[in-house]
Amino acid sequence: MTTLLALLALGTAPLQDPGIDDIVSKGFKDASFVARVQTGVQRELAKINKDFAQSYRFKWTKVQVKEPFKLRLESTVDDTDITFVLNGATRLVRIPKARLNQRENLAMSPGKRQTLVDFGMLTPSLFVDLFDAKYVRTDRRTGELVFDLTYKPKLDDTSRSRVWVDPAKRYVTKREWYNQKDVQLATFTYENPVQNGGVWFPTKLTVRNVENKVAGVTQYEDLKLNAGIADSVFSVN
Repeated sequence: MTTLLALLALGTAPLQDPGIDDIVSKGFKDASFVARVQTGVQRELAKINKDFAQSYRFKWTKVQVKEPFKLRLESTVDDTDITFVLNGATRLVRIPKARLNQRENLAMSPGKRQTLVDFGMLTPSLFVDLFDAKYVRTDRRTGELVFDLTYKPKLDDTSRSRVWVDPAKRYVTKREWYNQKDVQLATFTYENPVQNGGVWFPTKLTVRNVENKVAGVTQYEDLKLNAGIADSVFSVN
């Protein structure tokens, strides 16, 4: 009788909500690829915000990213070479033609820090000192886990993202972006994931404005996952 009662109790116990461990890609170490703009409609991009629209002037960008919080972007626009490097909270902008070599501490400016979230990936390091994640629901149609990502309270930034995560492949399929007034700015969809060593990574990004009009489409080409990238690549000295 005791065993039967115990089984009944287990059967009626509330299920625990999914947590961070259910959405992060624990095997991700690094990635390199070329982000190539396929479509960039300036009038639709401008409805998101002017800075975001400007980013689509870069028709291609060489991307190197490594855990934790290391990012290098290299591109050319109007015959000018530009390099952005993020290492932790330090950002370096280098434009040799303009003799610019600028460093900035973004520790208290989280909105300026580009992370793996922007590329459709979630990793454990994001939730140490930068983001909190709150489970919202499980999408009944797709089975994807829906979470709200907010910055840690100490960072004093109330902007957020709502993400849909494939629980099997551990990548973001959709992200809604909200500003500090909780007004939605854009929706990003991440598609065509490829796998390497158990890690999935999307290779197509489509951004739509709040009118649901396609503003930009970017392909991630020549993707290499966990190939090993030296820390020196991300030097900000």
